[in-house]
Amino acid sequence: MLDDMRGRSVSPVFVGREEELAALAESFDEAIKGKVTAVLLGGEAGVGKTRLVQRFAASRTAGGAHVLFGGCVELSTEGLAYAPFTAALRQLVREQGPAAVAGLLPEGAERDLARLLPEFGEPSRDGETETGRARLFEQFLSLLERLAEHRPTILVIEDIHWADRSSRDLIAFLSRNLHTPQVLIVMTYRSDDLHRQHPLRPVLAELGRVHGVHRLDLPRLSRDEVAQQMTAILGRTPAYGKVDTVYERSEGIPLFVEAMLESGDECTFPDSMQDLILGCVERLPEETQRVLRVAAAGGNRVGHALLAAVSGLSDVDLETALRPAIMGNVLQIADSRAYVFRHSLIREAVHDELLPGEHQRLHSRFAEEISKDRTLVPSDRAAVELAHHWYGARNDRWALISAWEAARKSSKAFAYTEAVPLLERVLTLWDRVPDAAELIGCDHTGVLERASEAANSGGDADKASKFVKAALSQLDETREPGRVAQLIVRRAGLKNSKGQAGVIDDLRHALRLVPENSLDRAEVVTPLSRHLMLRGEIEEANELIIEGLRWVREHGDRCLEGDLLMNRALGHSLNGEIESTIAVNEQALAIGREEGAGRLITRAMGNNIDALLDMGRQDDALRMAEHGWTVAKKYGRLRGSGLFIANNWAEVLETLGRWDEAIEIVDTALSHGPVLRTRYSLLRVRADIALARGELQLVEGILAEVGVSKNRPEEFVQDIISNARLLIGWHLTRGEPGAALGVAEQVLSQPKQSSKAMLGWRLLALLRTVCDAAQDTERERAAAVRAQAAEVAAMLSVIGPVVEAYRLSYSGDFDAAAAAWERLQRPHNQSKALLRAASVAATAGDREGAAVRLKAALPLAKALRATPLVEEIEMLARRVGGLQEAQEPSELLTPRELEVLRLVTQGRTNRDIAAELFISAKTVSVHVSNILGKLGVTTRGEAAAAAHRLSLLS
Repeated sequence: MLDDMRGRSVSPVFVGREEELAALAESFDEAIKGKVTAVLLGGEAGVGKTRLVQRFAASRTAGGAHVLFGGCVELSTEGLAYAPFTAALRQLVREQGPAAVAGLLPEGAERDLARLLPEFGEPSRDGETETGRARLFEQFLSLLERLAEHRPTILVIEDIHWADRSSRDLIAFLSRNLHTPQVLIVMTYRSDDLHRQHPLRPVLAELGRVHGVHRLDLPRLSRDEVAQQMTAILGRTPAYGKVDTVYERSEGIPLFVEAMLESGDECTFPDSMQDLILGCVERLPEETQRVLRVAAAGGNRVGHALLAAVSGLSDVDLETALRPAIMGNVLQIADSRAYVFRHSLIREAVHDELLPGEHQRLHSRFAEEISKDRTLVPSDRAAVELAHHWYGARNDRWALISAWEAARKSSKAFAYTEAVPLLERVLTLWDRVPDAAELIGCDHTGVLERASEAANSGGDADKASKFVKAALSQLDETREPGRVAQLIVRRAGLKNSKGQAGVIDDLRHALRLVPENSLDRAEVVTPLSRHLMLRGEIEEANELIIEGLRWVREHGDRCLEGDLLMNRALGHSLNGEIESTIAVNEQALAIGREEGAGRLITRAMGNNIDALLDMGRQDDALRMAEHGWTVAKKYGRLRGSGLFIANNWAEVLETLGRWDEAIEIVDTALSHGPVLRTRYSLLRVRADIALARGELQLVEGILAEVGVSKNRPEEFVQDIISNARLLIGWHLTRGEPGAALGVAEQVLSQPKQSSKAMLGWRLLALLRTVCDAAQDTERERAAAVRAQAAEVAAMLSVIGPVVEAYRLSYSGDFDAAAAAWERLQRPHNQSKALLRAASVAATAGDREGAAVRLKAALPLAKALRATPLVEEIEMLARRVGGLQEAQEPSELLTPRELEVLRLVTQGRTNRDIAAELFISAKTVSVHVSNILGKLGVTTRGEAAAAAHRLSLLS
């Protein structure tokens, strides 16, 4: 029986690696505290990565940790998605049972994991690409977090150089987002396999920048360590000369040392390492070698029943044949009655020895046996195993059929990147299989459509565009207008994601192809009306929305109804009709909740955060942002609507002067890899803060990335106005009013302006500042801009306190504006309005009035670290001589800084303070730096002394 066939360990003593073991132990200790997320363990093939990890895992298991193992296999590159995570999940189910594992997750979440393991029942029917894939990631993250609540948990993932794209994405996601104490991910990879174009290289580069991810390289053994290894294997001290010979030939690779010693005491070495590795195989009986060749064709791990079926041996004969290989440690016995090559290099060497005909026959035998009984392989692997073996067997007919099935299975598990090469294989084999369309129930164009959908869902817009182009070239729009229209809509979406022109033209073309009063037409109207709204074509968009709503209500498509309602709300927002915006978004939100549609719910919440901010209801906006972020995680939409919510959240914090918190939100959102438009929006928020603080180098980089400094054309009103506003601010901060005036002229020449508080009226208030700054040097141009701005202002509506505050700033009633900004809790705007009011007073000869206003403005600007504004205030103060009076000590610091200072005086560390105040340690560090600067000290001890001296904490 299998349990009686355990082979010996080649080296019974674990040699060397004390430093590496200590490093892993230290990382684990830091992970217990939540400071370390993952360790990337790299090393050459055969250097001992697996043994090191197993030794580390054994020691942690003995200490009470829960260790889950998952490994990547070469088959992953052919579509075996999430292989290591499925293996770890399968281990967990064996240990605890599916019910117990499901109990660790939110209600119903196990249906997402059913896409990986059938033990969890039927998968959820939510076919939304972004939702399903993201939610699957979130559920695995939640599972690790819940496991860690009970005891320390280690997830070991071996050989990530073979990881499929989906597994690489999930690895990156977990490494960025796993901040729970008591969890550590340990990943191994072959560093010598990473050629310049290897897909793991960018992942390693990205993870290398993630806080909490450590890199650990496993070096070769030293001569003394090779001597220790040889002594442990031989059971005696080897001769000095033999140690030198083995060390020189093996170059310190433990696997090669073992192989050399297996060749005999005389130590006669073959010419190549391939021959050396095969030496341990060639000394085995011929029947054992034959079965090993069969096993090598099956992969690094082969089940007993499958190997028996393919080899044609009975259980007894198979065990007899394999016993020498197991006793010689060529094969090892794994759980679930399976055999694993001790090292993948051994399997590769055996596989490379297969003759071409033998290789083809063996793959055919594996495919035949799995086809007859799919239970011979794990259920999640059957389709991909068949695709792999039929292709290896050069059976074009079954290779095509199995690749189509495997692609369908991959898409079902949201492993779209793995589906694409399988679909490409179907396309490659198409002309070799005469009845291909009948065999898979899909024509060639349909395969291209499926491939474009998979590539788009996997984030490869360029490849998706090529598939769409090829599919369109095979269709006649007069015969299949609906099919062509769907592809054109997809092409428009791809253009939009890549920032290309022609989106509206494509959508109009698609609209002409679909019949009226149909759901197909509504599916075109939805994206078209949204793009028209964003371009400011509100009247045309509203007409389409009215038609679309009639069609979707007739057909009962509630989700499309919600989308169209939010498009209508977008128009209200651009017109400054904020109450209507909120009301219509609430209608869409209600539909989303009734239908359980996470996409609608999160989009509506994100839109209303923006609307509440425009209404001056920032407290409500903050509450909705925090709740919306949680809801986005629940629905698996963190990287979609969740990041849109994060952007609006950061905007709220920016307006409230909570800039460090806003920066933290922006940085977190950017780390999740948002789509291009969301990334640009986040960067604009960051640029606003950087501009206000005088961080011109950072602003310059953002302007270049967003395309502002390159004058890249934009179609959307919001992008046009926001970019212009940033560029104007950039020029003003650099003392270039003429250049700022030029940008103002350009943006005013645009035919569409917005009544939205944070767009049109915010721009107009800035244009007042531009014209005032350029008045002396560009009088005529400034006057022309003022006239154009007045025409725009006359057309815009004035609804809500935020618009009113901007209108007051634009009209020059700066005292009233400052009061309005104070009521709205927007300190930066308040301080700027006070400065402008002080300047007006000083010009009128009211030095005392100017000084009073400057005295109120200065602490606001200093608290924000708004350096350019502080310098302007102090410059004017020197002219009017009104800031000689010292500030009250308590006015030096903000309330939050006083809280931090109080804890600093108690000797608390940044991490302790963060835990006490429920903020991040990074934010605490920023606060401490601000405190030291304001108090004019350099150490925490000096800050504590200053606090007592100035009675700041009394």
